[in-house]
Amino acid sequence: MEPVEAGFRLCLGIPFARELSEGESVAVNGCCLTVTKVEDGSVGFDLLAETCRVTNLGDLKAGGVVNLERALRATDRMSGHFVQGHVDGTSEILELEAVGQDYRLRVALPDQFSRYLINKGSICVDGMSLTAAEVGEDSFTIWLIPHTMEITNLKNRQAGQRVNLEFDMLAKYVEKLVAVR
Repeated sequence: MEPVEAGFRLCLGIPFARELSEGESVAVNGCCLTVTKVEDGSVGFDLLAETCRVTNLGDLKAGGVVNLERALRATDRMSGHFVQGHVDGTSEILELEAVGQDYRLRVALPDQFSRYLINKGSICVDGMSLTAAEVGEDSFTIWLIPHTMEITNLKNRQAGQRVNLEFDMLAKYVEKLVAVR
């Protein structure tokens, strides 16, 4: 990440870089970013200072691992829940531990978003559409299979680090519609 006039430039080596062009969207740790430069297998994104403030992208270090997802095409099959790449905020990993062959991830639940999450509901953590197995007053727990740990940035994460959170879009729309009545 390097400072530029309007904020910061994030440059990432992306396996599918040659398939991208300027102006396309790519979710990086769940944050929808616009491609501003494509060059020799790397992709540049211009970030506003606000983006760095409200997401964990400002925490990235050289050589770090991020989760990547291309934008959905209208002809693609949908899997998971509606995720837009519009991060609601960040929160802290409280626990990430192996339990037998699986993994338990417990994340602090910001009070202002707790109404959008229910047991067995959808939550997006660093761009991963996941299911909240347990929701408490101040945290939620997700159970992960080994495959998820192998192919995502969670393999390098630990308690105390921040993750990006995007809460269920449909819950937010329902809340707004009900409030109008």
